[in-house]
Amino acid sequence: MSIVWRKSSHSSGVNDEACVELAESRATVAVRDSKNPRLGHFTLSGRQFAGLVGGVKRG
Repeated sequence: MSIVWRKSSHSSGVNDEACVELAESRATVAVRDSKNPRLGHFTLSGRQFAGLVGGVKRG
């Protein structure tokens, strides 16, 4: 099974410097820089990812 990366709908601007892509599996979420995907990615559990998103939303 291949990894399917999705780009954030909030990262659609041409000059948007903060673009990320996500790939989900049943147990994890992988995150990478969409501008430079060759740098690799990091993987979070669903709970860790929810914490990350909550922290970003809170500023």
